[in-house]
Amino acid sequence: MNGAVDLPLGLAELSFDAAGDARVRRSVLPSGVRVLSEQVPGSRSVTIGFWVAVGSRDEQPSASGHPATYGSTHFLEHLLFKGTTTRTALDIAISFDAVGGEHNALTAKEYTCYYAKVQDRDLPMAVAVLADMFTSSRLDAEEFENERGVILEELSMAGDDPADVANERFFEAVLGAHPLGRPIGGNPDTIRAAVRDAVWEHYRANYRPSDLVVTVAGAVDHEVLVAELERALTGAGWDLSVEAAPVERRPVGPAVLEVARPLTVVQRPTEQINLLLGVPGLVATDERRPTMSVLNAIFGSGMSSRLFQQVRERRGLAYSVYSFAPGYSDAGLFGMYAGCSPSKASTVAALMRTELDRLAEHGVTADELRRASGQLAGASALALEDSDTRMSRLGRSELTLGEFADLDEALRRIALVTADDVQALAAELAARPFSLVAVGATEESAFRGAVEAAAPSTDVA
Repeated sequence: MNGAVDLPLGLAELSFDAAGDARVRRSVLPSGVRVLSEQVPGSRSVTIGFWVAVGSRDEQPSASGHPATYGSTHFLEHLLFKGTTTRTALDIAISFDAVGGEHNALTAKEYTCYYAKVQDRDLPMAVAVLADMFTSSRLDAEEFENERGVILEELSMAGDDPADVANERFFEAVLGAHPLGRPIGGNPDTIRAAVRDAVWEHYRANYRPSDLVVTVAGAVDHEVLVAELERALTGAGWDLSVEAAPVERRPVGPAVLEVARPLTVVQRPTEQINLLLGVPGLVATDERRPTMSVLNAIFGSGMSSRLFQQVRERRGLAYSVYSFAPGYSDAGLFGMYAGCSPSKASTVAALMRTELDRLAEHGVTADELRRASGQLAGASALALEDSDTRMSRLGRSELTLGEFADLDEALRRIALVTADDVQALAAELAARPFSLVAVGATEESAFRGAVEAAAPSTDVA
């Protein structure tokens, strides 16, 4: 494979070799269903995912007689395991338990995925069960109410975790009213207000052939996979002879964000302050994403990173400290996290800001650049030993990026990043409006100097 491979929605068949002698194939069925596989030599297991490009950001308020769909994606993540027209919840669980397989689902901001990992010989079973769940969930009214209680308990558990609270408030502070700023799982109010009819409407509107992407990695034969999938979907009642184009991918490019909230303090009686400081980042398709990866590696990923060395090793101010840089179709973040005692929190926040400013002003060394490239190369190669990672890579490639880049191509892009590139991006980030979120036993006055912000925009809870 030489360079990234584009994934046009209108191309029915595509196949190519990838790094490590893997074989990637893609079929777009006449019904709009997209099937991608990565056959990995020597693998005895396989991971399969059923995806839709619908996440928490796609939920809508009530309008024109339609009830609000807030919380629907999280409800569906739970309810699709609760029984179909032909399988009970116990039947679904037994199917995977009986073969030592794993199955689960995840709701994200821009997609939902139902996945399983099994031995290669059990792939037909996994296809059949996941297809049944995806197409024929009953969304039983009694189960709906049961799961409302389960989800509320899940949110309560997250609400008791100050790191989770800080993370959700951080997205809200940086992204503001943008739908990506909403919590993925909803909140207690939206979950209590959700009604089955709204979730059912959300399900029927978004779980269609043209929305479905199936990705499989490991010990997989593509032609057999497609045949098994068509058999399962047809058996579940889908008419795959009706031609339809796959749903269009989300428009890409930075959205216009409202002015970030500079300071958010959530008071909790905890021993530590969970501290997040950051700015708007890069979208997922930005050509500078490799530069962001290198910057993040140098700045806050690993024990040799600048944040770790300055905050933990040299000063002993925190145990956990790192940076992160998620990207979505039209927005992104660059954030820094630390957990520290209340008496040290303002010092840590100031150090975070100072270190980013220093990176923007003075750049990086040749040794840091070389070390970051090695770190990213090793981490990427090790991650791809797992079929789960490969399956997820196929899903993101198809749903968000519109291209597939194998390990060789990813490392080639990393190798092209220069010290000037990193410094220029750091300077751009450092010039953006900062948001600071602190959760713990603290007051907002402790952080006034850590961000350049006006007092009227602060928020204390």
